[in-house]
Amino acid sequence: MRTSTQVSRRTRRGFTILELLIVIGILLAIGGLVFVNLIGAQEKSEVGTTRLQMQELERGIESFRFDMKRWPTEEEGLAVIWSKDAVSSEEDQAKYGGPYLKNPAPKDAWGREWIFHIPSETEGLDFDIVSIGADGEEGTDDDITNHDARKAAEGDDLGEFSGSSGNTPAGG
Repeated sequence: MRTSTQVSRRTRRGFTILELLIVIGILLAIGGLVFVNLIGAQEKSEVGTTRLQMQELERGIESFRFDMKRWPTEEEGLAVIWSKDAVSSEEDQAKYGGPYLKNPAPKDAWGREWIFHIPSETEGLDFDIVSIGADGEEGTDDDITNHDARKAAEGDDLGEFSGSSGNTPAGG
């Protein structure tokens, strides 16, 4: 004869559908949190990589200026700091002492070409290097410039890079 405990053990062999749905819901919620945090970390990483690349480009431009006694032109672009072929005149090619950058960096972390303005669109600065950021549109909030660190340190807004004149704060 079977006892009541033996019967109840055999009938309860697995999880109910409700229990499974609760576990699946919890796992999905945890997975969603992890995914959102990873996406944010990737975006921060791309911004950090772009800023480091800009610092290297700035150093290369400064070295070019020191060596060539002039700034690169907009037509030559940033390519002059890693390629002699980008120098506009044969006379300047003969003086070229580069490359001024070990590893060419023609594109930012999002795979877009740098924007190079000389003279700078910001009053008092020599040149602008701009990455149009993740959205791919110039003049938006996610644009990164070689002046961002200076703006943050001084607490100043050095103006927009969308073609407007550089506005500096009064008394600055």
